[in-house]
Amino acid sequence: MTDSLAALGILAVVNTASMSPWTNALVLISLVVALALPESWQSKPALGHFATIAPLTLFLIEAARFFAGRSLVDVAVEFAAFLQIIRLSTRRGAVHDQQIIVIALLHFVAGTVLGGGLNYGLCFFGFLIVAPGALVLSHLRREVEGNYRQGARDRTGLPVDVPRILRSRRVVGRGFLLATCLLSVPIFLFTASLFVLFPRVGLSLLLLNHPHSGRMVGFSDHVDLGEVGMLRADPSIALRFEVSDLPADPPPRITLRLRGTAFDQYDGRQWRRTQLDHHPDGLGDSIESFPIYRMAGPGNKLLGLTGDRRVTIDLEPIEPPVVFLPPRTVALSVHKPTEALLADPLTLRRGPESEIRYASPDARGLHYDAFLAGEHEVLTETLPTAERSRYLDVPAVLPARIGELAHQWADGETGTLAKARALQEHLKHDFRYDTNSPSGGTAQPLDDFLFASKRGHCEFFSTAMAIMLRDLEIPSRNVTGFVGGTFNRFGHYYAVREGDAHSWVEAYLDQGNGQMAWVTFDPTPTAGAQPLEETTGTWVYFRDLVEALSQRWNQYVVGYDLRTQARLFEEVSRGYDGLRTKTGADKGTMGRLTRAPVVAGAFVLAGIVAYVAWRRRRGHRGTAKPEDEKVPVDRNIASATALYRALDHALALQGVGRPAWLPPLKFAEQLTSRQHPLADDVMELTSTYLAARFGGLVLDEEKKRDFERRVKRIRTYVKPPTPPAVTGTATA
Repeated sequence: MTDSLAALGILAVVNTASMSPWTNALVLISLVVALALPESWQSKPALGHFATIAPLTLFLIEAARFFAGRSLVDVAVEFAAFLQIIRLSTRRGAVHDQQIIVIALLHFVAGTVLGGGLNYGLCFFGFLIVAPGALVLSHLRREVEGNYRQGARDRTGLPVDVPRILRSRRVVGRGFLLATCLLSVPIFLFTASLFVLFPRVGLSLLLLNHPHSGRMVGFSDHVDLGEVGMLRADPSIALRFEVSDLPADPPPRITLRLRGTAFDQYDGRQWRRTQLDHHPDGLGDSIESFPIYRMAGPGNKLLGLTGDRRVTIDLEPIEPPVVFLPPRTVALSVHKPTEALLADPLTLRRGPESEIRYASPDARGLHYDAFLAGEHEVLTETLPTAERSRYLDVPAVLPARIGELAHQWADGETGTLAKARALQEHLKHDFRYDTNSPSGGTAQPLDDFLFASKRGHCEFFSTAMAIMLRDLEIPSRNVTGFVGGTFNRFGHYYAVREGDAHSWVEAYLDQGNGQMAWVTFDPTPTAGAQPLEETTGTWVYFRDLVEALSQRWNQYVVGYDLRTQARLFEEVSRGYDGLRTKTGADKGTMGRLTRAPVVAGAFVLAGIVAYVAWRRRRGHRGTAKPEDEKVPVDRNIASATALYRALDHALALQGVGRPAWLPPLKFAEQLTSRQHPLADDVMELTSTYLAARFGGLVLDEEKKRDFERRVKRIRTYVKPPTPPAVTGTATA
């Protein structure tokens, strides 16, 4: 039980802390080794030395890592995990078991602070089941080891076999274990009630969780054609979205481009942004629509703007924290979590290239609604003349034949929109999508892609089209984001994965109606411009179930805040009022008596009265001592004990007193082995005492007088004088 508790605690912190994969692997391997060590090894001197040296060495290592720049949280979690492993491998007895339990509890506290997901939740439920049994058994083991110390003997005089007692199933059997594990039910109910009812107001000092670091392809301050990373291969969920007007039978897969950021400068290998400043736009205390082009239709009825489609997006933590938007998004509505005391408020920042970033105090992602303009609404954007040159710049290092190819494909078309579409169609149909393109390793990756390999991933296609548009004097920029997603039948949302990262093009041109705006083009072949996850099969069924459970856990447990709590109380209140209305208990005197505050007060008062009555009854039971409940003293055992104490006193007077820690029989055997002159009498009297104390021998008056006479003889025994040694020399 203690091993299970320790393993669950370590798994809880491994699943929530942002330790490196190598550290996690080392922790798990060390845990398996510590649990596999035989119990007999734990008494060896080598492990005793290890138990002393290892914690100090671990502390020095982690301190060095901290001063080298590692996060204090990461260092503390690693130290706690390895400290538990050291204690598991070197424990001796119940005292160490209790230390293991305390460290496991600290692991779960750390996991809670770090903001655990579904994996942490499963470990926590296991903790609730195992912890009562581990605590009870640890207490029993401590009592057994404390009452039967080294050298203790049973009623027959044999040494007490403590390991045999600990292995006994007469007391600790299946029923005992089941009963202790069932204690987790009231513990869980109490914990759940406390979780729901306790005000969800925290301190920012406790919000130590932070998003997982690491580059997701396409989401950094540059895009390198020579880096493929985890393109189209990582199944981790990046975000989930729900569409407001889905049919009754939703399609298993839809293609929705979610724009993250864009880049305006290409140097022959990398895309970068020439402008990096972000300007804060505070949301204030409301969660009203945050305008991008205008206010959302449903939130601005005075202007007659209605009918905007809504896409609800649940964004996982991402670095950098970019807000991803569907095409034609005109406004946002952010679902603000309850802000912790002393914490910075949630803010949005407008950046260059129409990028929006967020700053959240708890770093748990973002939940927001995106409102989309109708099909016939025209969205216009202005590109100042001074800014136009940034989107027409072509690196001088690029071969001239790239521009020649662009003119070859587009010169036969009329209008910038038709030219852009011609470039898109040639790239989409004349080239092949391949995440393992050899062009990335060449000196001129774009030239090699267009004229040699003719295969590459989405960033090659978008880069080719953006540069060729610039060769045609059409402003363009490279855009990165996600394309997805796949429908989850249990959560009723579409999942977009990190492997769905994608790159496309925006060109500033006339949309065909005289209105200028940035228009989206995706030159990547269809095979690489859609979500690639499977939508059928047994594995997909279980994957969707686990992901839906994880989403519900994050929404209703990890994301449970003061607003959710208030909404829950309001729903319960409305349900109770509806029940009163249906039963007719909302009128007259009954209506006044069944109001929620009155009923709640009655329950509280009843609980107080029941507690006071229980305390008074318990107090009377503790002070009353009826004569018939007193346990009579066994006079035979008392007599035997008194006689043996007299024997102990007599032996002490003779200078051979028995140590308190030495059992009587063992002491008599030692006197016999030393051939002490009183050994025979002591052995006989000790046997009589043990027989009366444990064997049921009745000491009548004759036996008592004989015992007393022999004790008196021992008390008055005088050791014979030692004859003097004969000295001198022989005489004639």
